[in-house]
Amino acid sequence: MFNKTAIRESKGDRLFMFLIYLFLSLVLIAVAVPLIYIVSSSFSSPQAVVTGKVWLFPVDFTLDGYKAVFNNPQIGVGYLNSLFYTVVGTTINVILTIMLAYPLAKKTLYGRNFFMVLLVITMMFEGGLIPYYLVVKNLHLLDTRWAMILPGALGVFQVIVARTFFQTTIPDELAEAAELDGCSDIRFIFSIVLPLSKPIIAVMTLMYAVGHWNAYFDALIFLRKPDLFPLQIILRNILILNTVDASMMADVSQMQAQQGLKDLLKYSLIVVASVPVLIIYPFVQKHFVKGVMIGSLKG
Repeated sequence: MFNKTAIRESKGDRLFMFLIYLFLSLVLIAVAVPLIYIVSSSFSSPQAVVTGKVWLFPVDFTLDGYKAVFNNPQIGVGYLNSLFYTVVGTTINVILTIMLAYPLAKKTLYGRNFFMVLLVITMMFEGGLIPYYLVVKNLHLLDTRWAMILPGALGVFQVIVARTFFQTTIPDELAEAAELDGCSDIRFIFSIVLPLSKPIIAVMTLMYAVGHWNAYFDALIFLRKPDLFPLQIILRNILILNTVDASMMADVSQMQAQQGLKDLLKYSLIVVASVPVLIIYPFVQKHFVKGVMIGSLKG
């Protein structure tokens, strides 16, 4: 039996743990209070939002903000565009990352260190915004949906993490045993590598999906057609430029003041824009921590 006195914490350890819990509690409050305020404001009346009556709970509960969001065609188009960019872009990202990371993880690949150096150089050094824009322009991608997908089709950091995961998780002996049994490289990848790589695939999917969903700068410089704008551009216009087409929401604007409706729409749109990421995360959470930790053991 263990000696209870031997594992008893000292006063210094208890004080240290208390300070850690206190700090984490303060961080939790600092993060949770603004989120709760946004959600509560989105369900409150415009007058309550404008006058500052909302704090942690909705005041004069109403769904007018969400009605305004879903009745605005511009927001609906932006939402569909963001879904397209996220789904298609993430799919391309994950496929290309695996196609590059897995060969780089194999010791039999000739020149793999050279290719890794090239990848790291592209991550550390960039040509700048103007060359970036000129490359996209010369590829005739301006004002197309592919301008939001192809320029960032591969993330070097994700490749490094996935490569390390494959090195630490898929042993060479497993590939040799499969080869002796007559298994081809393609079948080995689909039948063995991918099923064992669910943690890192979940990590990459979440990283890429969140990046695509929150992307707005590329759309700001590459897109001019409003029907191609992602949701984040529309959200930016509402939050920063304070531009809301009240004619699209005539029924709501008749009941509430225009300024109050704009403030209410801001909070409602923030909540609606955050829903897809909140839906994705629970499905990848069980693999996320494992994938990140295994992929960061060694380089």
